[in-house]
Amino acid sequence: QLQVVESGGGLVQSGGSLRLSCTASGFIPKLRAMAWYRQTPGSERELVARVYSDSGTSEYGDSVKGRFIISRDNASTVSLQMNSLKPEDTAVYYCVLQKYVGVYWGQGTQVTVSA
Repeated sequence: QLQVVESGGGLVQSGGSLRLSCTASGFIPKLRAMAWYRQTPGSERELVARVYSDSGTSEYGDSVKGRFIISRDNASTVSLQMNSLKPEDTAVYYCVLQKYVGVYWGQGTQVTVSA
C-alpha cells in the first residue's frame, strides 16, 4: 500500500528558510507529477509547486514564485526549499502524488512563520 510522508515542517522567523521533504513508500504507480499544496483554516487547498514526471518541468503558485523551489530527488522523493518565508506562508503543507487518474495525499506538515 502506498504511503506518503512529509517531514521538515516547523517554526521559523520571517525571512528564514525551511526545507520540506516527502517520501513515498510501497508500490508507486506511474506518476504524472508530484506536488506540494498548502491549506490554512477556512481556506481551500492551494497549489504551491508541482514538478512533472515526464518533462521535469515545474510550476509554482503566484505567491511563492521566486522564493520556493521544488525538486524531485528520485522516483519516490520530492523536496520543497522555502526561502524568504513570510507570515502568510503559515499553513499545513501537503505532499501530493498525482497519477494520470487519481491522487495520493500525505497527512501534512505544519509550517509556521512568525513575524
